[in-house]
Parts: sequence; C-alpha cells; structure tokens
Amino acid sequence: MESKKRVLVSGGAGYIGTHTAVELINSGYEVVIIDNLSNSEASAVDGVRQITGVDVPFEIVDTCDKAALKRVFEKYDFDTVIHFAAYKAVGESMAEPLKYYSNNLESFMNIVGMMKDFNRPNILFSSSATVYGEAEELPVTEETPRQPATSPYGNTKQMAEDILRDCCRAYPDIYGIALRYFNPIGAHPSALIGELPRGVPNNLVPFVTQTAAGIRECLSVFGNDYDTPDGTCLRDYIDIVDLAKAHVAAVDRMAEGKMEAKYEIFNIGTGNPVSVLELLNTFEEVNGLKLNYKIVDRRPGDVTAVWADTHKANEVLGWKAERTLGETLKSAWEWEKRVRNIK
Repeated sequence: MESKKRVLVSGGAGYIGTHTAVELINSGYEVVIIDNLSNSEASAVDGVRQITGVDVPFEIVDTCDKAALKRVFEKYDFDTVIHFAAYKAVGESMAEPLKYYSNNLESFMNIVGMMKDFNRPNILFSSSATVYGEAEELPVTEETPRQPATSPYGNTKQMAEDILRDCCRAYPDIYGIALRYFNPIGAHPSALIGELPRGVPNNLVPFVTQTAAGIRECLSVFGNDYDTPDGTCLRDYIDIVDLAKAHVAAVDRMAEGKMEAKYEIFNIGTGNPVSVLELLNTFEEVNGLKLNYKIVDRRPGDVTAVWADTHKANEVLGWKAERTLGETLKSAWEWEKRVRNIK
C-alpha cells in the first residue's frame, strides 16, 4: 500500500493515540508516535506494531519540553499533527488545577508554535464533550453554546479550542480541526491494545473491568438521584475503534484540502444516551458476569447528561459509529482478561 503522508501523533502511546495510530496505518498513512509515558506504557506501542506489522517510530518526548519537541520537528517530515498529549482526569483536575493548566495548555501551545515555525499546516486537536458543561438543550450540536466548564480539565479543552481558533485566524498556513469526543470505551478486537490506566481508574469502564477481574473490590456509582430515567448520569459511549476511524476521516479531509473553513469542529459520539446502570447491566449480560457495585454520593464536576448530535460528522466527514455497546463492552473485558492473564 502506497503511503499517503506522515502524521505525528503526540500522546500516541495512550489509549486513544494507539488505536488512532493503528487506523491511520491501516488507511495508508505513516505514523510517528511521541509520548512522555507519564500515563501510558511503551508496550502499547509494541501492540500497535504487532497489529499493523509496521515498525512505527517512537520517541519518548514531553510536549512541554520545547527543545525536545523541536528535535522531533527537525528529524521527521509530516504535514499533520494529532495532539492527544494531556492530563485527562476530571477529579484530579479539581484537586490540582495548576498542574492541568500548566501541562495541557503549554504542551498544546508548543505544538502550535512548532507547526507555525516549521510550516506544517494541519492540527487535529483532541477535544472533549466536557466543553459543553451542563448543556441547556440535548443532544448537543457543534453550535450548542459552551457553558462554563465544570472542571479545570474541561476548561483546558475550551481554552485550547480558543487558542487553535485564534491561531487558524491569525496564521495563514495553519488549519485546525477539533474533535469533541464523548466517552471513549472498549478495546481493539485483537485485545493487543486497550485502556490501561495507572493506579485507580478515573473512567467508568476500566473500573468496571477491574472490578470484574477482582482487582477492585467494589464499583462506586456516583449518584442515583439525577433527573434521568434511572437516576444515574447519561453519557454517549463511543467505541474506541469507531473514534479512531473518525480521526482518519478528519486527517483525510485536511490532506485532501476539503476543509470549508480554516477551523472546524465535529462531535464524535453515537448519538445514543446510555445511563451508568444501563452500561453495567449490558456489561454483565454480554460477558455473563455479576458486578459488585454500590450507589454513593455524586462526584464533583459530573454533569447530569450529555450526548451528541452527530449529523455533522456523519454528513461532512462521512463517518459514523458502527459498533454496538455490547460488542464494545465485550472487547473491554477481553482486553482486561488478556492483561490480567484471566482465562
């Protein structure tokens, strides 16, 4: 397969980064991965190599380190950067806001600055549905006004979007797309890559799989008194491989010069709201397991409900989510079993 072009993936050893690298390679792109391994493992890059059969270049680089980042730009030729590198735990960001503002914004501004200095045109930014805050109308479209962020993490996503918009406006050669993901879950069907958080997971599904594996004694469901059908929060859970394919569609759009504006935004989700309890019940059903869980108090920073209107991504990017919740939760458990050596 003839290579289209090369893409730099920052934070590429992480959960979304590895899956995106696989789908880019499957679509004919060359990929270079950089990551500082602060919340990921080098073995994840081996997983990408195993799945694709490609010896993907990997450099241990912190995107907050300008000199190290500059060396990457000098060493490799690429038109596009997908920027994943960021701290991402809502709860931790409430407790340590300075850590989040400093890391997430500095790393992003370094990337954009290097793009400008080296005349590399295309930036794909890993944004988040958290930018919508407590939305007044659901589902949210790309035109839905952003509410004040409910956490410093969400605020860094809002601020980075604004930085990208302003840079696309100011610098003639910079083009940007922000993908606002909803809740990525699941693992690659090969079970060679998946979500592997360090310490106590901050996201629901790794906590579910670790509870099923006996690593966590009990799963906490944060609040059952929300204004939703079963009292638990509603979210839009998107399969990780579907999400990765959305990045390929966005990179194609940039590479083919099809952008209608210098800065574009797309929601990436399924369009289907799923409650926390519904997710737990589906996980039990598809995997033939019983989970030990209990209802506890609400968690600060959690919004009641958010899910995507995905029409724009479906029509403009020609992309849509395909995998069912059951398939995704089965893949998450297969990955957990492989990592923990459970038969």
